[in-house]
Amino acid sequence: MPKDDDRAVQALAENARPLGSAPSDLDGLLAAVEGADFVLLGEATHGTHEFYQLRCTITRRLVEEQGFDAVAVEADWPDAQRLNRFVRGISEEHPREAFSDFQRFPTWMWRNTDVLALVEWMRGHNDGRGGAAVGFYGIDLYSLYRSAEAVTEYLARSDPEAAERARRAYACLDHVREPQEYGFEAARGMRPDCGEAVRGLFERLEQERPHATGTGWSAADEYFHAEMNARLVANAERYYRSMYSRRGNTWNLRDEHMTDTVLALRDHLRATGRRGRVVVWAHNSHLGDARATEMGRQGEWNVGQLLRERAGTAAVYSVGFTTHTGHVTAAEDWGEPALHRWVRPSRPDSWEHLLHRTGLPAFWLPTAKVPAEVIGEERLERAIGVIYRPDTERQSHYFGASLGRQFDSIIHVDETTAVEPFDITEHWEQREAPETWPTGL
Repeated sequence: MPKDDDRAVQALAENARPLGSAPSDLDGLLAAVEGADFVLLGEATHGTHEFYQLRCTITRRLVEEQGFDAVAVEADWPDAQRLNRFVRGISEEHPREAFSDFQRFPTWMWRNTDVLALVEWMRGHNDGRGGAAVGFYGIDLYSLYRSAEAVTEYLARSDPEAAERARRAYACLDHVREPQEYGFEAARGMRPDCGEAVRGLFERLEQERPHATGTGWSAADEYFHAEMNARLVANAERYYRSMYSRRGNTWNLRDEHMTDTVLALRDHLRATGRRGRVVVWAHNSHLGDARATEMGRQGEWNVGQLLRERAGTAAVYSVGFTTHTGHVTAAEDWGEPALHRWVRPSRPDSWEHLLHRTGLPAFWLPTAKVPAEVIGEERLERAIGVIYRPDTERQSHYFGASLGRQFDSIIHVDETTAVEPFDITEHWEQREAPETWPTGL
């Protein structure tokens, strides 16, 4: 290894705060986020148990000790709303039943035992708290048709005339009932453009929002639920149409939607007498500032960047999560079964390998404490989503990033285990062993 890397490893090790089993190990991190309105908790994969477990622990403490009142996750709004009703005490169904609306691939992202433990804790914490209850919300935008149905169902109960306007606005979406097929046909002029109609409906709901009163589950919450679904339909329609348009940047559309949703959630909570402090769970690639990465140079932005720009840097604290090796729940391709995959050791020219060389099994690292010439340089960083392709790992899963400008803190767990899905299949039970690593790079 180059001598410069030896000095970098020493600087990282000197500033690392080891994480063991003591609750006090995270006291420094909790002190660092004091005063932030948004705490962003990332993950380097969408299927690592330790990432979920640590995010649960940090989230619980933020709720109990600092009064955070919302958990906003990389999931669709209507699916998360069912869980929100459960944790807020509105629904009396069995805890696992509250996850039933998570049917879209990849189900294991939310239908897993770690998230179950969190929402059961949230339900118990909320019992009897009324307006002080913490909620669970989705910020993604894939649920085009489910959200359209949610809007019309709400309006059918509250304003039949408005419900009829919604049905007319959404009518042109109903030809295929498959978002990507809709996007393909719309981008090629094979069907009427629904964009103006669905945006108009959202804007009308936004303008006619009633004055919020009360801090418990209220008419204002129900209206906000419909408004957020109408926002989602308008943005999802544009997103799917842009998938097949040379002018569209779907990454930017998606992350702008997620940012808008988080900010709207904060504003709604404050308007109804709550604090509006939000914990955000999403992938590192969404929550680390894109300006510090290869993504930014390619013209892409993300939630971490946009929140810093719109809410102010002092209002946002971002935590990235990394690992060197272990196991992960991931598929080989989109829509395929969840597998118990082995994560090959990180590349020698990556941040993960540098963090591995500290010799610490788990630690958190405040990046501002590390000399800028170490933490500010650009190295490769690994990103595994719901698909893991080790045979093309360099091209598929690594990108350049300056860790110090990307995150306020890093949590590194050197060897990790796979998150456990509710829906364990024979595919997942066949744990992939190290000797099955592909050889291609």
